[in-house]
Amino acid sequence: MRNYFSSDFKLGILGGGQLGKMMLYETRKFDIHTHVLDPSPEAPCRISCNYFEQGDLMDYDTVINFGRKVDVLTFEIEGVNTDALRQLEKEGIKTWPSADTLDKIQNKAIQKKFYKEKDIPTAEFEIFDNKEELLIAVEKGTLSLPFVWKSATGGYDGKGVAVIKTREDLDQITKGECIAESLVPFKNELAVIVARNPSGEIRTYPVVEMEFHPTANQVEYVICPARIEEKVAENARKLAEKVSEAFNHVGLLAVEMFQTENDEILVNEVAPRPHNSGHYSIEASFTNQFEQQVRAILDLPLGNTESKVGGIMVNLVGDKDYEGEVVYENIEKILRMDGVTPHIYGKKLTRPFRKMGHVTIVNKDLAEARRVAEEVKNSIKVISK
Repeated sequence: MRNYFSSDFKLGILGGGQLGKMMLYETRKFDIHTHVLDPSPEAPCRISCNYFEQGDLMDYDTVINFGRKVDVLTFEIEGVNTDALRQLEKEGIKTWPSADTLDKIQNKAIQKKFYKEKDIPTAEFEIFDNKEELLIAVEKGTLSLPFVWKSATGGYDGKGVAVIKTREDLDQITKGECIAESLVPFKNELAVIVARNPSGEIRTYPVVEMEFHPTANQVEYVICPARIEEKVAENARKLAEKVSEAFNHVGLLAVEMFQTENDEILVNEVAPRPHNSGHYSIEASFTNQFEQQVRAILDLPLGNTESKVGGIMVNLVGDKDYEGEVVYENIEKILRMDGVTPHIYGKKLTRPFRKMGHVTIVNKDLAEARRVAEEVKNSIKVISK
């Protein structure tokens, strides 16, 4: 096995946001030399990596030249140039997850077709090349309301997704390739994080339950373990493994799912990287998701995914009425609470609903953790000066 620790080995990360920053906590713990590429000179990763480069993640030459400086390359955001990754792989630089895996995930229309090909249960859907095609289908009655509209590319943090209930709702959708998905009557939105290394070792984290903000379409609370029956949890973990193996993915794969009214599990979509639904693991798990990502892409033994204690994660997002230099109002109040840990991402400017941090609440009693999470949510405010 190669010596990754306190050596000349270099790990490259495409993207310098909060996910990369939290991965760097682990590379520093192991003394692994890191290079980061990000378009922003203010990227949160800048303070923690060994080498930082500013550049466009979608620019072929930029990604190629950056990738040639490292031994293994990974990413913390899907919007990267896969042609460059493929060329780097030909040159012998390991890129995990692979360009092939990422190609199937970057575009949600391709992702949905892949589920159908691989017999992975998912909501019924139709793909349209552009907004005009979709509007014609609605006019002709071949596509009936209500449905869920998703942009095939570019969606994140609740953007690029809308529930279309009326003709007026169609005004808000953007141009370009999109998906119309059947509205699934579901009990719960669930997620499972799968870790897989190049040797094929695979482990799943416990199923988490996600509670969403009613208007921003962003996760407000992630609850681990999910408050569901054991049999449902077992089925969700097995399905997540099937999805991981179908994509032949290496690293972490977050599999978002619906639990229907009759307890069927449907795959919604996946993210091939550490994920918001796994942040609770920093405080609550034996091996947190960011350490697991490092273990997986370096083909090291995978760590124990089980929880030491119940965990709930609360997202800290910019207040809808504020924009500018950030202030975390009442942070000292939540710091006085037992089992409460805030994580601040290092973004200097806030804007409405921007992800600025998260807070983990741990407690052996999950109901008590949920109560404290509500108190945290109601106490801390992300505002501006």
